[in-house]
Amino acid sequence: MLRRDFSAGALSAGLSALAGCGKPAGKPALPALKVGSQKGGTKALMLASGVLQGAPYRVEWSEFPAAQPLLEAIGAGAVDLGAVGDAPFLFAFAGGGQLRAVHASRAAAGGAGTVVLVAETSPIRTVADLKGKRLATGRGSIGHYLVLALLDRAGLSPRDVNIAFLNPGDAKAAFSTGAIDAWSTWGSYVFLAQKTEHARILADGRGLLSGYNFEVANVASIADKRTQIADFLHRLSQAQRWQGANAAAYSAVLAKETGLDLGIAAQTVAAGRGEPVLLDKAVLAEERGVLERFQRAGAIAGRPDIVQAFDTSFAAAVKG
Repeated sequence: MLRRDFSAGALSAGLSALAGCGKPAGKPALPALKVGSQKGGTKALMLASGVLQGAPYRVEWSEFPAAQPLLEAIGAGAVDLGAVGDAPFLFAFAGGGQLRAVHASRAAAGGAGTVVLVAETSPIRTVADLKGKRLATGRGSIGHYLVLALLDRAGLSPRDVNIAFLNPGDAKAAFSTGAIDAWSTWGSYVFLAQKTEHARILADGRGLLSGYNFEVANVASIADKRTQIADFLHRLSQAQRWQGANAAAYSAVLAKETGLDLGIAAQTVAAGRGEPVLLDKAVLAEERGVLERFQRAGAIAGRPDIVQAFDTSFAAAVKG
C-alpha cells in the first residue's frame, strides 16, 4: 500500500507570519496574541466583522494551508491559538501535542463541506469503487477521517485503498495530473477543483462528520495569556454570529486576503458558516467517537483521555 507523509518541515514551511498592528508613537506596546489562520478564514472573519477594534492587545496573524502545520505551530508555541476541525485536533492531541481545545463552533452545513473528489470522467461511481485505487488526503486531517468513515460504511478497510498522505498543494497537483484517482479535501479546495478541474463529488461527510471546529490553544499560552485568549474567544463568538447575516461582506474580505475568486470565496463562506457552542458533555461524547475511529484504523496509538483534550474554563466567551 502506497503511503507518503509530507509533514517533515511543515512547521517551517507553513508558518508565514503576517504583520500585526503597529503601536502608535509614544504609547506603550500592547501585548501580542499570536493567532493562526487557515487560508485566511479566521483572519478574514475577524477583520470583516470589525470585532477586534479596541482589543487590549495586538493580534499577530500567521497563515497556514491546512490544520496539521497549524497544530504543529501551536504545539511548538510558535502560535498561541488557531481554529481547526475536530479530527485533526484529536489526532494531534493523541500524538502528545501540548494543546487544548478552548472553544467550539458547529458548521450549519454539517459535514457537507468535506468531500471525496474524482475526475469528471472517472469510472469511480461509489465508495466501493475506491478499492485498489489511489487516494490522497492529509494525515490526521478531516479528509483522512472522512475516508475512514466512508470505508467503514462501505464495508472496506484502509488497507483496501492506496492512501497517499499529501498536503493540499501536492494533492491538488497529483489530482490535476491524474497521479491519484481521488482526493479527500475540504473548503475552498473543493470549489477550486470543481471550477478548474471539473472535479466531481463522489461522497461528502453529511451524516458522518460532526461539523465541529475548535479553537485550539497552546497549554503554556493558556496559562500565560488567559485574559487575552478569553477576550479573543468572546470576540470570535461575536464574529461567528455576525457572519450569518453578513456573508457578502465576509466573502469580500476573504477574497482579498486569500486571492480567491469572489465566487469561490462566497461558496467557502457558505459551506463553513457556523455558530459558537458550549464545550459540554454532548460535544465530548461525539468526539470520543472520532478518536475511537482513528484508533480502530490504527491511525493513532494508545488510549488518550479525551477529557484532558478540552479546557472548558472559557465557557463565558461563547455568550453574546
